[in-house]
Amino acid sequence: MKAGFEMITLAALAMQANSPAVEAPSGYLDLVTRMGPFALSILFVLVVFSLLSWTIILRKYLTFREMHSQSRAFVALFRKSSRLSEVNAACEHYRRTPLSGLFAAGYQELNVQLQSPGDRVGATAGNPGRPLLTDRNLTAIHRALQRASAAELSVLEKSMSWLASTGAVTPFIGLLGTVVGIINAFQGLGLERTASIQAVAPGIAEALVATAAGLFAAIPAVLAYNQFIHRIKEAGAEMDDFAAEFMNLIERSFS
Repeated sequence: MKAGFEMITLAALAMQANSPAVEAPSGYLDLVTRMGPFALSILFVLVVFSLLSWTIILRKYLTFREMHSQSRAFVALFRKSSRLSEVNAACEHYRRTPLSGLFAAGYQELNVQLQSPGDRVGATAGNPGRPLLTDRNLTAIHRALQRASAAELSVLEKSMSWLASTGAVTPFIGLLGTVVGIINAFQGLGLERTASIQAVAPGIAEALVATAAGLFAAIPAVLAYNQFIHRIKEAGAEMDDFAAEFMNLIERSFS
């Protein structure tokens, strides 16, 4: 009898070990697979925001890195060149820097003013072959530089609004998913006969995934936005300095 009872006990233990058990979510991937339709839609929106933000971040990073190197080379070329036409011909090789667009706009306006006989006073006394520009001509060139600077800044600021929107909106989108998930978890808890943390923990954990996804999308976007805004301000100051240097050269050469 005792031997038979032991065999029955071992068989019961084996059946219990081989029987399937309901397990709690063991990882983030398991949590995602257990999420409901609303939570999955929130997660999908946050993933789209994050992917687009990272695309913009990488593209802006490469743009600013190449712009920095080309700006230094273009300024060096501008300062050592003896003819403005040589610098204008080299602008095609420095298209990544806004300084080349700024110079091209100023050089084009300079030629327009030099070819306008009604606005020129005449030649200088020391050099009869050199034309003389009036204050009106210089003002027109300065305005052309200002317009070109504004246009170049607009190009640099492109897609920055998306980073700002991502940093501001995605935490609230994630919070919305979390709140709705917690509401669903407590509603399900109310239908149970016994209230326990084991019953509500999986629902709350799956709801908090939305908050984590929102922060994951927002934090890199905010950091990149602040860094790129700083780089854009530096580029604007660099264009102002270059425009002032260009105007000083024009005034020395044609006035």
